[in-house]
Amino acid sequence: MTLTTSRRDIIGGAFGFASALALAACARRDGGGQDGVARLPLTAPLPDQIPPGVELSIGDPTVQHALDYAGLAKDLPFKVKWAQITGGPGVTEAFNARALDVGLGVSVPAVHAQWSGIPIKIIGVSQRKDPLKHPTYVLGVSPKAQVHSLADLRGKKIAFSRSQIQAMVVLESLKAAGLSTRDVTLVDLPSSIGGDVYTNALASNAVDVAPIGAGIIAQRYLANFGRDGARVIAHPPFRDDIITIYVRTETLEDPAKAAALKAFLPYWARAEAWMQTHRAEWAQKYYVENQGLTPRDAGIILDAAGETDIPKSWDDAIALVQTTIDLLGPETGRPHFDAASLFDRRFEPLGGDAFAGALQEQKT
Repeated sequence: MTLTTSRRDIIGGAFGFASALALAACARRDGGGQDGVARLPLTAPLPDQIPPGVELSIGDPTVQHALDYAGLAKDLPFKVKWAQITGGPGVTEAFNARALDVGLGVSVPAVHAQWSGIPIKIIGVSQRKDPLKHPTYVLGVSPKAQVHSLADLRGKKIAFSRSQIQAMVVLESLKAAGLSTRDVTLVDLPSSIGGDVYTNALASNAVDVAPIGAGIIAQRYLANFGRDGARVIAHPPFRDDIITIYVRTETLEDPAKAAALKAFLPYWARAEAWMQTHRAEWAQKYYVENQGLTPRDAGIILDAAGETDIPKSWDDAIALVQTTIDLLGPETGRPHFDAASLFDRRFEPLGGDAFAGALQEQKT
């Protein structure tokens, strides 16, 4: 699928938009959406036509830069206010303040948002092509802790953040070792995006174990404190790599923003494909020139991440999110619910088809 064709599919069709507005008018008896706009039913077809002046606030700095570098940003058929917000806690705060339309996070933040009373829908999914070879996290061990395997976790102080994927890393590790949260001391310690909170807690022996990034963060931790006894161990095999794009449900009920979101997904997928097929250029422009890292560190980050995949089917992602709900809910006193209810499958083919098409274009 070429960009020209996809844009025609995305922003064409005034009749489709009018039909969607007619469907939305049926929901007026519910009081309308934000600013008195008629709500678009969540079962209605996604509108194609984007009215002039529509703006989305999006919290995805990497895609922002990838769209610029790939020359795609100028073609976006709506306005964008890019927010330097990533990770579950930041997205949840921004959603609460209604300061963000589109959030980015791993599987847990979207679930936690729902538990926190913020109705959300997942509209995009990406993952690593080989998650067992390229895990996102490892378990960092403090210099004084005698932890050499998962069995040694018993009785240890472990950093825990219930609203982030690190919580699942901990719970899956305990489960694999035949332990429960009663066998350890969980230390409530939300992690920063860069990982300094967890590595600092480990280095000071405030906690014995903490999930830390498997790439540059783990390497820096070992380089700085390995001589003192610090180490890392692998968590049990499970997917810690699913990235979700999620929005407030009320955003989808706005016909204009729903149309813009429909347009955004293929551009997001093409940006992800560009990052994968232009790894050297991406490393230099983003990690070195924009983020100020050394070329060596940029290479470590890309090697640790492996290759990205945007699946055409969300079945595996839904199953993973269900596992998150089933395991994390009882441990945090949260109610059970059906993971499929979080996913808006109207968007399911948009990302996967565009990603596959963009990769094919690069080959030809």
